[in-house]
Amino acid sequence: MIALIRPAAARAAPNILAAQKSLVRGLQSRPYFARTMSSITIHPSLTTVSTSNAPAAIGPYSQAIKAGNLLFCSGCIPLDPASGDIAKGIEAQATQALKNLAAVVQAGGSEMGKVVKCTVFLKDMNDFGVVNVIYEKAFGSHKPARSAVEVARLPKDVLVEVEAIASLE
Repeated sequence: MIALIRPAAARAAPNILAAQKSLVRGLQSRPYFARTMSSITIHPSLTTVSTSNAPAAIGPYSQAIKAGNLLFCSGCIPLDPASGDIAKGIEAQATQALKNLAAVVQAGGSEMGKVVKCTVFLKDMNDFGVVNVIYEKAFGSHKPARSAVEVARLPKDVLVEVEAIASLE
């Protein structure tokens, strides 16, 4: 007589499936898996910044947040705050994005000369030279730390976006 022996994995499968079902039932009954809106509110040590001189946030974020002695500015795209139009061409887009950044920095109680770090997101790194000239004009002799990276896509399919961290001191 030949005995058929099932592999260990096959013998364990029913037990694993039962354990998985039990785990899922347990997780579904926990309150943090309920489908409700978050009750998280801004911490009292933080202050949101908003200005009509720059485009309003397009999603669930702030134009900037003050935290201690620093101002953290969200990425600014080249959207005209008055008309909602997107500037045409890399020169116009870089200029508008930096104007928007300057407006947020100022609304946050700082100034472009106090920006300590910028990140420039480019749709095409071939535009770096053109953006660099406009960036230099926006900052004058001040040279904050900076990163510039090429990305696959930016909001509203713009060509450039700029974010910054500025000192409030």
